[in-house]
Amino acid sequence: MELRHIHYFLAVAEEKNFTRAAERLLIAQPPLSRQIRDLEEELGAPLFFREHHALQLTEAGQLFYQYARQIAALADKSAEQVRAMERGLNGTLYLATVEGHAPHLISRWVADFHKRHPAVEFEIWNGNSDDVCLRVSRGLADLGVITAPYNAEGFHGIPVHKEPWVAMIPPGHPLSEQPGDTVPVRALLPYELIIPSRESRQQEILDWFARAGCDAAPTIRFKIAHMLNAYELTAQGVGIAIYPAAAASFSGGSGVAVKRLVEPDHMAEYILIRSASHPSGDVAAAFLDHVRESLGA
Repeated sequence: MELRHIHYFLAVAEEKNFTRAAERLLIAQPPLSRQIRDLEEELGAPLFFREHHALQLTEAGQLFYQYARQIAALADKSAEQVRAMERGLNGTLYLATVEGHAPHLISRWVADFHKRHPAVEFEIWNGNSDDVCLRVSRGLADLGVITAPYNAEGFHGIPVHKEPWVAMIPPGHPLSEQPGDTVPVRALLPYELIIPSRESRQQEILDWFARAGCDAAPTIRFKIAHMLNAYELTAQGVGIAIYPAAAASFSGGSGVAVKRLVEPDHMAEYILIRSASHPSGDVAAAFLDHVRESLGA
């Protein structure tokens, strides 16, 4: 059995017609029919039967079809990897990321990876964690960086960073005038809050206030997807924003005070995810290995 027999068989099985399969393979129909007969003789079983003027796979054909697809895919992959060794890794890596500390992580990984593989191109998309998960699950992004919590079903995840939560406090606010760079969670209870728009985030924050011993729920007045928008609203004095510590990078010149939230502490965790159902290409696999190496994992 030769590899061409596998390709011929797959074409006939998928087209369910010798004429269309021959056109797809750019060969004449009689040689194709002969190759399939030779394959059936070698295997000792018929692979096709005619039903309603169309070819159908026999039980043996269905079994062989599963193996034939794997053999063809493995042959293609091995050939591509050999060619890649000669020309160096190339292709496009599609990344999706949340804001916060994630862009800093990705920029460092990409910069180092680019030095090793200068022919690789990158497309980086930004959104919230739910959007990133959706793009990765649909195969629109090879890898994504999100913040927990998330539904891990359908994904493989690697923790890549943790940071505390902070409060961004409007200029002139009583809490901004207090000394120190921390503020207890319960101190925010009397004030209107700005929080991330993810539903899971709201529950996380409510649970946090409960752990802090607050008898009442906080007043959540605004739900904002992006930190920059939340920061600008804070600068206008409409409320106190609660976001991961990377939000502090927006402060400067506006009078917004940024204080770490304590009693109890709470951490934001960043996760690098990939789809459990979509296979990783060579570029994505190499990038994932690079990230693991940089993390010492």
